[in-house]
Amino acid sequence: MMSKSNARVGVYVDAENIRINGGFGMQFDVLREFACRGDAEAVRLNAYVSYDEARAYSDKTYDVKINNFYFSLRDFGYKVIRKHVKWYTDENGNRYGKANADLDMAVDALMQSENLDRVLLATGDGDFVQVVKALQNKGCRVEVVAFDNVSSALRREADMFISGYFIPNLLPTNPRGGASWGDVGSRVRGHCYHHRADQDFGFMRFLKKIAPGLWVTDTRNPNSPYETAFFHDSQLPPEVNPSELPSRNLFFEFELAEATKGDGIQSYNIQLVGRL
Repeated sequence: MMSKSNARVGVYVDAENIRINGGFGMQFDVLREFACRGDAEAVRLNAYVSYDEARAYSDKTYDVKINNFYFSLRDFGYKVIRKHVKWYTDENGNRYGKANADLDMAVDALMQSENLDRVLLATGDGDFVQVVKALQNKGCRVEVVAFDNVSSALRREADMFISGYFIPNLLPTNPRGGASWGDVGSRVRGHCYHHRADQDFGFMRFLKKIAPGLWVTDTRNPNSPYETAFFHDSQLPPEVNPSELPSRNLFFEFELAEATKGDGIQSYNIQLVGRL
């Protein structure tokens, strides 16, 4: 039986789906690190990206930026699969572009899965539900990472779904020179897992570091990669009603500070960044 340290991983990223659904600015190197946690080997890293050839011809700034983006993906070890934007006109005369990568991504993942133990799909598109089932039937563990507008059926079907908001540094939070994710003074993202409505306080859970053992959610366990932070309801953003808490469907970004009373850390300047 193959040991965890030799697990073979494939990563398939629908870059356009991620970009327009909360993941603009996603760090592809961090995604690779997360996919390969536990010393797994990246066998396939595929990024499916859109390319507007007509715009590239007329807009040199776009051409330079998009090609620099592709070069950076290749530096991180990704194969870049360009999907050309095709332009259409709707019944009202409005012109719109589409660059659908679903079919190519699905076929590649299925064909290449023979050499993989674990597949990470970065997309929230419900069209991949059947792909997840097929990969599982081939013996692969399937993980899904996405941000907003994530199909509930896709979340249920995956062996593990984790919001991209939850992964340390997958989306930048701190200005250059700020405290590292998880340290006092840093901004992290997590969800409220416990709330006392009668006393107007609760606790946020956040992933302090990318590590194996994501199932060890009890932060009292020394092997847990998670930490918790106290918050008072007065720190919640106005669009969140405390009666909604606790919830795994609301994702918050917050600053960490030393607790004013006792040991531990406290959440300040809480912002709502995503809803499932």
